[in-house]
Amino acid sequence: MRIMAKTIAPRLSLGMPLLLLSSLQVLVLSFPVSYPQPFNNLIPHFYDHSCPMAEEIVKSVVEKAVMKEARMAASLLRLHFHDCFVQGCDASLLLDNSSTIVSEKGSNPNNNSARGFDVVDQIKSELEKACPKTVSCADILAITARDSVVLSGGVGWEVLLGRRDSRSASLSGSNNNIPAPNSTLQTLITKFKRQDLDEVDLVALSGSHTIGQSRCTSFRQRLYNQSGNGQPDSSLDKSYYSRLISGCPKSGGDNNLSPLDFVSPTKFDNYYFKNLLSGYGLLNSDEELFAKGQGKKTMELVKLYAENEELFLEQFAESMVKMGNISPLTGTVGEIRANCRTVLS
Repeated sequence: MRIMAKTIAPRLSLGMPLLLLSSLQVLVLSFPVSYPQPFNNLIPHFYDHSCPMAEEIVKSVVEKAVMKEARMAASLLRLHFHDCFVQGCDASLLLDNSSTIVSEKGSNPNNNSARGFDVVDQIKSELEKACPKTVSCADILAITARDSVVLSGGVGWEVLLGRRDSRSASLSGSNNNIPAPNSTLQTLITKFKRQDLDEVDLVALSGSHTIGQSRCTSFRQRLYNQSGNGQPDSSLDKSYYSRLISGCPKSGGDNNLSPLDFVSPTKFDNYYFKNLLSGYGLLNSDEELFAKGQGKKTMELVKLYAENEELFLEQFAESMVKMGNISPLTGTVGEIRANCRTVLS
């Protein structure tokens, strides 16, 4: 395999071209493409003829949004995750309340938490000007997730496209399928398994917490009443615990933010896993991946990714492609919305 600048042994079973972007240059890693078939009828270059500038339009808007606010990269990545875990990657998350829709935005995982919808609106508006009624909102979420990772210093992947948008949403699906921040390891494994994602995918995708922030209400229990005895989680590093309680009081301050990775909160790297080794996991669901007496396999993967950033970045890209192919609507099923917030009349 030949690449510009350096050689990396290919590990991705999907053989995806990887893109490493920096502010100075673009490095293209050329892996032979051999996607498993049928891969839900999604293909890499779905819009080459119908909207050839689609990915460039998306990237342009995402770049501006992330330059304005670095946290937006994590927010957009999270939208794709929260969409795919509820009735598949169909942009159901983007629908607002209406006479026929009960929006997923009001669910426990999303209420006062999910954000970036205005950026998606802007992307859709630009795409409708260039190619009306062509690019789905579900594909927008898949592309923005990849671009957000790359703009944060991570490794890119070739996004499979051709998803269509749902005409329904599932509030109950959002409440039941998306893992909560206080989830146990077994709950995490179970909820990922429902989506045909294994423990490797679980640990790799949890690495998305190397960027972004979390609200105090999502981790307060660990600080003040982890086991119902009024005591903090004993697995927390003491200095890290002191740092957290200064910004997350026992009562009030629900929306106070703390970085998921306090070492490099806006850089997509492997410090999330290094932090877990030192007791610096913010959420209970993070710490569970490396909790003694819990999952031997997840602990081994955390150690592996902490030691080998390149391996983590490659596996993350592979797992993102796998997650992006959860039950997409294709062909004539679903629709192409003109506005991501509403179904076609």
